[in-house]
Amino acid sequence: MLLNYTKMEEKTKAAAYVRMSTEHQKYSPENQMAAIRDYADKHGYEIIQIYSDEGKSGLNIAGRASLQRMIDDVQNKNVKYKAILVLDVTRWGRFQDADESAYYEYICKRSGVRVQYCAEQFENDDSPISTIVKGVKRTMAAEYSRELSGKVFTGQSRLITLGYRQGGPAGYGLRRMLIDEHGNHKGILARGEHKSIATDRVILVPGSEEEQENVRWMYRAFVCEGRNEGWIADELNRRGVRTDLNKEWTKATVREVLSNEKYIGNNIFNRISFKLKIKRVRNPEDMWIRKDQAFQGIVDPSLFFMAKGIFAARCRKLSDEEMLQKLKELQNKKGYLSAIVIDEAEDMPSSAAYSGRFGGLVRAYRLIGFDPGRDFRYVEINRYLRELHQENIQDTIQKLMDCGAEVKLNESGNLLNVNDMFSASLVICRCNSLNNGKYRWKVRFDTILNPDVTIAVRMKADNAGVLDYYLLPSLDFRLPNIKLDEHNAGFIDSYRFENMDYLYEMAKCISIREVKQ
Repeated sequence: MLLNYTKMEEKTKAAAYVRMSTEHQKYSPENQMAAIRDYADKHGYEIIQIYSDEGKSGLNIAGRASLQRMIDDVQNKNVKYKAILVLDVTRWGRFQDADESAYYEYICKRSGVRVQYCAEQFENDDSPISTIVKGVKRTMAAEYSRELSGKVFTGQSRLITLGYRQGGPAGYGLRRMLIDEHGNHKGILARGEHKSIATDRVILVPGSEEEQENVRWMYRAFVCEGRNEGWIADELNRRGVRTDLNKEWTKATVREVLSNEKYIGNNIFNRISFKLKIKRVRNPEDMWIRKDQAFQGIVDPSLFFMAKGIFAARCRKLSDEEMLQKLKELQNKKGYLSAIVIDEAEDMPSSAAYSGRFGGLVRAYRLIGFDPGRDFRYVEINRYLRELHQENIQDTIQKLMDCGAEVKLNESGNLLNVNDMFSASLVICRCNSLNNGKYRWKVRFDTILNPDVTIAVRMKADNAGVLDYYLLPSLDFRLPNIKLDEHNAGFIDSYRFENMDYLYEMAKCISIREVKQ
């Protein structure tokens, strides 16, 4: 018998990139991968690596750890694939600047790795037609996000005028109440908890009688007794009263209570805009969306408006010279300046006022001859990391709940209880540069909360993005802290992960065992 052997053509090695925000099910990672694998089979590709950003916006590269890692891998020639397969142009990103989308693709092409869009009707072959169509698609993707942002804002504004709360913590002395579509109360939402039914809504209701009385006392002390915010904060701390975040009171937290209209029952929205994640803008009062008497207030409106008048009198229109003179005097008194120092100082315009008047705090500093240097950047990075910590906690809670896990957040907002089976604490690990050019990360374990698992989020060298994650069990780490190098002993790096999928799988397994019981 004569046998004919046909030599199989060697397939081109490729990576797959998938991204899902909170859009339709058709964009789920599973559906994307099914379409990408089908394309790979038909076009002679072998997928050897998968990069996945789940629950991430496509407006920019920030927060998309897998895309950042993929770009780094390609630039550093740390890849064995020759192509990157993406479902379509929108999954690559809905960048508001189409040139940014093209730039990341160009980085890959320059390193010998081509980007192929599997569900598009054009071949990404650098032909004039594909270049034109691709440019149009990128612009359409950006425009879609702009239109969606407008629709979301309109919907949120309508709900505000109907008296419903749109995100954010309730604040001291108040609670978030979940109500159904008929307005019936369903229960108080704890910090970190969210509504799970689309037709449910959230309103604000008064908190405990003790907290309500403390809020009223603050207003009386400020308006009737002439006490300033610093004195009020000191008195509350002396009494052992804690904020809603279980922290000590400061001048800034007292001012928040004394100036927020929610304490007289008004619902306010759009005080600050951060549309399309481009620039945070503090809007003038005539742009605010409001619903007066939406909730049950806990402060007499006359007291509130008297407090508002005191703030307005303080913030009379100072000249540039007067503002700079006050800033110089504060520097001479404290020896240094920061946004926190300015906001905590008595009889000073806020740091936001300086930033708005002089085009940024740094420029105001320079006008009085103060050089913030590295310390200022350090403060700004710390502020970013604090915000990132809260974002990561909320993101982790949501993904655990998506896996079917029951998650509880303790009063301090720092300890997660998963399925009543294990506890977890999340810490952000700042990257520190050593004199020898190497990097080091310090992981501080919470010895008070004593979690079963510490989630150490290791930052990149510029502290602007997440590098990777360490899931560290308390049974193996008894010290108050450890230091991580770029490459660690096998024992420690065995707990290193590119993402937190392993944690979510743990939650899934526990949930299944509970069902069997």
